[in-house]
Amino acid sequence: MSEPVSIDDHLERVRTGLDRIGPAEAHRAAADGALLVDIRYAELRERDGLIPGALVVERNELEWRLDPRGSHRLPEATDHDVRVVVVCNEGYASSLAAASLKSLGLHRATDLIGGFQAWRAGGLPVQAPTED
Repeated sequence: MSEPVSIDDHLERVRTGLDRIGPAEAHRAAADGALLVDIRYAELRERDGLIPGALVVERNELEWRLDPRGSHRLPEATDHDVRVVVVCNEGYASSLAAASLKSLGLHRATDLIGGFQAWRAGGLPVQAPTED
């Protein structure tokens, strides 16, 4: 059995395998065809809004929806060469999620440094939450 590690150590190790990008680069990547995938939970999306054009995929469904070989994949999950930029609220859970996608062979998966909050702080487009 291996030695236990803290989540901070695990996160640091995971991030060494990612080519993490900032908000402006994520915006350019999306314009060039990358998939921005918002894994924030519904309450945060309803409170803060959405990134226009981002796919919303709950974190617990992410691997199922983006595995190009999976029976539950989204139409956008065309092959393992798709560039995926995972977005969470502040850029922590997205690193773990991107590493998981990389382990499925999505070798261009990464995440947004600072998450949705950095996107919004950078003045990038945000779609207002919908009112019921």
